[in-house]
Amino acid sequence: MTDRIVLAYSGGLDTSVAIGWIAEATGSEVVAVAVDVGQGGESLETVRQRALDCGAVEAYVADARDEFAEQYCMPALKANALYMDAYPLVSAISRPVITKHLVAAAQQFGASTVAHGCTGKGNDQVRFEVGIQTLGPELKCIAPVRDLALTRDKAIEFAERHELPIETTKSNPFSIDQNVWGRAVETGFLEDIWNGPTKDVYDYTEDPAFPPAPDVVGITFDAGVPTAIDGRAVTPLEAVEELNRRAGAQGVGRIDIVEDRLVGIKSREIYEAPGAMALIAAHRELENITLEREQARFKKTVDQRWTELVYDGQWYSPLKRNLDTFVDDTQQYVSGEIRLRLHAGAAVVEGRRSETSLYDFNLATYDTGDAFDQSSARGFIDIFGLSAKVASEREQRLHGRPDLSGVDSLEQ
Repeated sequence: MTDRIVLAYSGGLDTSVAIGWIAEATGSEVVAVAVDVGQGGESLETVRQRALDCGAVEAYVADARDEFAEQYCMPALKANALYMDAYPLVSAISRPVITKHLVAAAQQFGASTVAHGCTGKGNDQVRFEVGIQTLGPELKCIAPVRDLALTRDKAIEFAERHELPIETTKSNPFSIDQNVWGRAVETGFLEDIWNGPTKDVYDYTEDPAFPPAPDVVGITFDAGVPTAIDGRAVTPLEAVEELNRRAGAQGVGRIDIVEDRLVGIKSREIYEAPGAMALIAAHRELENITLEREQARFKKTVDQRWTELVYDGQWYSPLKRNLDTFVDDTQQYVSGEIRLRLHAGAAVVEGRRSETSLYDFNLATYDTGDAFDQSSARGFIDIFGLSAKVASEREQRLHGRPDLSGVDSLEQ
């Protein structure tokens, strides 16, 4: 029986050529797997037929948009996931869902190997292969670009020689990855980090320098997940898509960053994530009024570690699973409504309300009705500062008073 290899298939030049390239290099049959995570473009049926026309023996296609939004984007939202405080894990969270479908297809079609189109310099090779090895330890992995020397020039020559039904062009200078959570752009003139991005870099967002009238949107959350926009019930996918449109029209979510890749190099990336950034801004503010102080402080540490794990391709790791449990537990009372003002590249919180809020007006007010017992403050301060006071007394006893000569003299 001829061995089979499952290929992560996008429908583009490189992966279309990879079908025949892998078959010639390995003697194996190729099963193409295309997963829709909201990247847009051609229909899945068109992509499926192209894979067959390019030599695949089977073509597996999956509409995973709802699955992606519910099971991958929403956990990232609950964790306020921003790598280096900027990148909302656009590509990083799509790889685990694609990986899951690749492994499922390998098991369904009896393949021993999974192939992907990543280079040897990026993060995605790690994300795919670690995920594949975790879900299917019996599977091997290959990367035609990295392992079989499939360059862009060779891909174009191969496609033309075999008359494959795919456009062969070098016109696009960028490497682009996009899904419903956002869009990532790299390479080309962007590799010179002194160069500013030009208008043709962007697609999900309009120029924030020329915004339309402000757009005020109300986002309702239930246990950390958006369930309604302006009072209208939405699914997670619908929430992200609507905010992509509305926040994108205001230029919200443009990110220009030199980030630390997992493989040890720094890489300049341009991201567009209008829906993700608007939702994270709203979710963070709702947490501000519903999480207890120490819980909120510790969650920031957990959120950062969760984000780093996912960025590093550890979606299916034991620690990531443990942190999921903590994050989900913190979301028990993260319910309510946030009013966001979208305008000129910014998503600004203007209002917040929640039945589970810890904000108490009577404790917070300085006006009549103040329920805070201010007489308790003096004793609290004495005890809170006691350890620092005792340590300072020891310091002065052994080394004298601190030198305050640099302080300006008080005027007489």
